[in-house]
Parts: sequence; structure tokens; C-alpha cells
Amino acid sequence: MAARLNTSDEWLETDGLGGYASGTVSAIRTRRYHAVLLTAANPPTGRLVLVNGFDAWVDTPEGNVALSSQVYDPGVVHPNAWERIESFSADPWPTWRFRLPDDTYIEHELFMPKGYSAAVLTWRVVGDGEGHVLSVRPFVSVRDYHALHSQNPDFRFDPSMVGGRVLWRPYHDKPAIVSLSNGEYLHEGDWYRSFLYEEERLRGLDYLEDLASPGAFRWDLSQEEAVWIVAAEGHEEVFGAREADIHEVVEELRKRERDRRNAFTSVLHRAADAYVVRRGAGETIVAGYPWYADWSRDTFVSLRGLCLRTGRLDEACRILTAWVPTLDGGMFPNVFPEPDAGPEFNSVDASLWYVIAAHELLQTTDAQGASISEADRALILEAIERILTAYSEGTRYGIRMDADGLLAAGGPGIQLTWMDAKIDDWVVTPRVGKPVEVQALWLNALRAGGAYAEKWNEPFERGLASFRERFWNAALGRLFDVVDVDHKPGTADAAFRPNQILAVGGLPFALIDGEDARKIVDNVESHLYTPIGLRSLAAADPGYRGRYEGGVADRDGACHQGSVWPWLLGPFIDAWVRVRGGKPDVKKKARERFFPPIEKHLRTAGIGHACELADGDAPHRPRGCPFQACSVAEILRAVVDSL
Repeated sequence: MAARLNTSDEWLETDGLGGYASGTVSAIRTRRYHAVLLTAANPPTGRLVLVNGFDAWVDTPEGNVALSSQVYDPGVVHPNAWERIESFSADPWPTWRFRLPDDTYIEHELFMPKGYSAAVLTWRVVGDGEGHVLSVRPFVSVRDYHALHSQNPDFRFDPSMVGGRVLWRPYHDKPAIVSLSNGEYLHEGDWYRSFLYEEERLRGLDYLEDLASPGAFRWDLSQEEAVWIVAAEGHEEVFGAREADIHEVVEELRKRERDRRNAFTSVLHRAADAYVVRRGAGETIVAGYPWYADWSRDTFVSLRGLCLRTGRLDEACRILTAWVPTLDGGMFPNVFPEPDAGPEFNSVDASLWYVIAAHELLQTTDAQGASISEADRALILEAIERILTAYSEGTRYGIRMDADGLLAAGGPGIQLTWMDAKIDDWVVTPRVGKPVEVQALWLNALRAGGAYAEKWNEPFERGLASFRERFWNAALGRLFDVVDVDHKPGTADAAFRPNQILAVGGLPFALIDGEDARKIVDNVESHLYTPIGLRSLAAADPGYRGRYEGGVADRDGACHQGSVWPWLLGPFIDAWVRVRGGKPDVKKKARERFFPPIEKHLRTAGIGHACELADGDAPHRPRGCPFQACSVAEILRAVVDSL
């Protein structure tokens, strides 16, 4: 990678607990979420930024050379280390190579060992390192990851030092930061003011921050590699035995992580691992980095790709059973409820995705003879029954099975589908009535339920007949997006959105087949397909918004009015293959046609991952969350299923 200021491509290291380290290729922090060490105090939540970043420089016989860059208000980049980046690689972890004026190089690595809230950072000189002394000054805050930090008199700079360990406890009620290094620590507390985060500014949010620096570490690079391991309090086990040599500790951590990462069969398989994290004694799925936690809809959409297609069946079972106690009135809360926060329920489709994912898990374990306890199986089947019963009889927000066997849902001021943007009291895409993808999910859930209780077969057949009669838009050769709009019988919304693709692909059972299915897929490909996802609204629609940019209201108003969503590639590719017969030669054509642009995307934006959304207009610039579970999961599912 040529040296350049790159504020868009980002790297991610995760710890398996909900914490992470993240930044840009240029090593310039552009988000409040960019950090060397961000911990999940109550995995995967309670996230705190402990170490935001650092300044680094090396004193050489020819003078001082910067190895870091910061942006300060009103947009001053200082110093100019980004110009010295000769190369960057994210494989197997972020590694930078800086070229110094004396033609020596400094190689800098950063990785997180799975299972520890800790980051390992190293620097070494390549070439004649005589007289090269490295200094690193950490910037710390110990603040909520959504917040920003300001200079204040309560911050405590004084360290506790035991052997090679340095402990900072800036705030008495927050976790301490523990460092271990093979360098010399020089205590010199100071404030650095007005760091500017460009991505936050572009999002219309607060974007200036003050950070504290307790001191600096120094190493003579001519003697040995510089090592700095920084951990959240309670994770000191990462340092190894107290008397262990730090180089042996780092080499063991490197080997363990390299072997673990090399075991993944593809970039997507490795990316998938980042989202399956610990929750209590079990696991959960983080919806995306850097700002999402575990959301029910995203968890159940993602589970099939992240877990079932990667053979992580035990984890899939633990995830599904962990959510069952949160089920209420047939609905799952939007996010996994925390003890200090009440659950919120406004997702009509999360429970239906649960039924489909649970059914696929049971089918997969039965087919493979895999072990799942009778207790877990009974719990999952009970959840399926509770969901179908509640939805058929009626639950909150007008969710109910209508006489035609289809599922009605919604009311004024409520956003229930995945197109859930809301600005104050304005629901951007209310889709009240009978949305097309909700029917696809509902009928697939009924069909799944019929495998365990015969009573669900009749409403499935009734609903399927109604769907095929009521949703087909013969004039346009595609499906309506919503029928019985606002619960008015006989009405229909013909807006051209991608939701209808789930009636053909992406789910176990296709509701539409034959020539009609081919017309749907061809129309979607012609008007909604882009190389990294499907547009949420056709460009010809008067409400189309081709750019996802501006402040919060502008972005929320655009996200489902034309923005591209990569997660929809999974259902689209599946549908494209299905309507062409699904034979090996068709799958080969799909791989040749659709996967090269995806592979290109995986090398940019959120490196090794797929983004949340992108501009509807070319060149479809990645937007939103750069590391998104649903996007990775559905693309991975499509890849595996096309082999």
C-alpha cells in the first residue's frame, strides 16, 4: 500500500469479549471509537475506552522522527508520520512499516489475544538501529465509548508500579489500566487538548476531545524489540507468569494467535469469528463494530452464516437458548436486556428470524448426528411454539395473523420492520400493514413449525395461497412491498424495494417460483443490484436518496430510501441461483459474476469485513458501521452455499 493519508480504510482487532482495538491505515484516529484498548466491562457491554491512542517517535543520530499522527482542531495534522508509512498489512494483524530518513525502517505491530481485554504492541528497527531510541506516550480517557472526554480536575495521573508493570487508575470507580513493557517508564502527566475526529464531524456529532497522558515509555531499539502490553484490570493473566521473560510471553501470544487465525479457511470465516463473543457463561453475536452490541434481529439473521455455515453448532445452540428467557408475548427485545435497563420490543421480524435459524440448527444437528441436549432442544421447540402462537393469536403493536393467513403488523408512529429509521416522531418507512418480507418470514416460520406440530400446516397453506394471489404485481413483473397498507383491505404499495427478494431466496422455502420468480430476480438485478449490495429503493422512485451523508436526520432519512445494504447480497445470490435451476454450473457463474466485487470490498473500508451500508449512487462509497455482522454473515452464507 503506497504511503498516503487514508482516513477511510479501517482495521479491527477483537478480543472475543465485546472489546476491541480499531483505527485507520494512516494511524490517524477519525472516530471517537478508535482505540488501542476498548474493554467490555460486562461482556459484551459496559464498553469503556481505556487507551485511545498514543504519540510515538524515534530519536536517531540524524534527529527526531515521528511515528504517529494526530488531528487537532481546526483540522491540523501533526506530526506527519503518515507520510512515512511504506506499507500496511492487516494479515494476520495490523502491521505498519515506516521508512526513516536514514533509510532504516520501523515495523510496528498491534494485535489482541482472544479471551483477554488486552493489546500487544511491538516496534522493531530494520537496518542499522544504532542510536535509535523509541518513545511512546499513551493517551487515555477511561470513558464510555459513545462519549467524549474533557480535561477535568478529577483525573488521577499518579501510577502504581510493581516490577515491570505500571498501573493507572484515572477514576476511582472505573477499571484500571495495567501496562507491562521492556522499556523505561517516565512519569510526566499532561493534557492533550482538542483532538478532532473527522468522521464524527461528518456525522453531525460532537467531534472534539481532550485526552490525558500520564507519561511515556522509552526503549533502545538497537538492543531489542520494543514490547508494550496493555490490559484492562482483571486481565493481567495475559502477561504470563510474573517472572516470565516478556519476549517469551509475546512470542507465545503471537504463535497462539497466528495458529488460531490460520485455521480459518477464508477471510470471511476469520471475520465471522469477530462477532461471536462471550455473554456470561455463553455466547452472543455483536451486531457490528464499533458501536453496536447484541441486537435480536441482527443476531438471528447472522446466526445462520456466522455459526451454522461455519460448523459452530454448539455456539449457535447456546446463543439461541440464551435469548429464550427474554421472549415476551412472542417477541424478543431489540437488544439483549441489561439488568439496569428495561427491554424494548418493536421488531416484528426478529422472532421470525429466530424460528428460521432455530429450525435450521435442529435440521443441521439431526442431519450431522451432532449433539444437542434434550433440554436445549425442548427449550428451542418451546420458543418456536410460543412465537407462532402469540403471532397467530395476536400480540403487541397489532401483530396478528389475519383471516387470509398473512401477518398484519404496525400502527402510527411505530417502526417494526428492518427498515426501522425514525426521526423524532417521523417514521421514515412505516410499512404498516402486511410487508412482503414479513410474510416470507412468517410463512417460512409456519412451515418450520409444521415440522414439529401439524396444526401449523393449514395456516401455512392458506397464507401461501393468499400471498401468491395478493402480492403479485402483474403489470410490473414483481411483488408489492406492502399490501393492506395501514390496515386498509385491498390497498397495495408498489414502491420498488429489495424486500421481495426474500420471497425467492435467502430463506429455506421460496414462496414464488417459476417464471414469476425469474422476473422478480431479473428486475431486482436491473434496478436494485450494485456490486456490494441491493439498493433499499429504486433510483427512479421520487423518494430516492442516493447519498448517505450529513447529520443524523439526513442519514436516517436516506438509509432506507436508496442506500445499499450488503446483507441483502445473500438472499439475492441465493435467488439468482435458484431461478436458474441451482445446478453446479449456475453456482459457478454466480461465483464468477458476483464474488469478485465482494472480494474487492473486503480489502477496503472495514478491512477483511463488509460494511453496514453504502451510497446508492456510484461509486457506492461504504457508509455506516464499517464492520457489520449481518453483511459478513449473509455474504459468507452465500459463498458456502454456492460451493
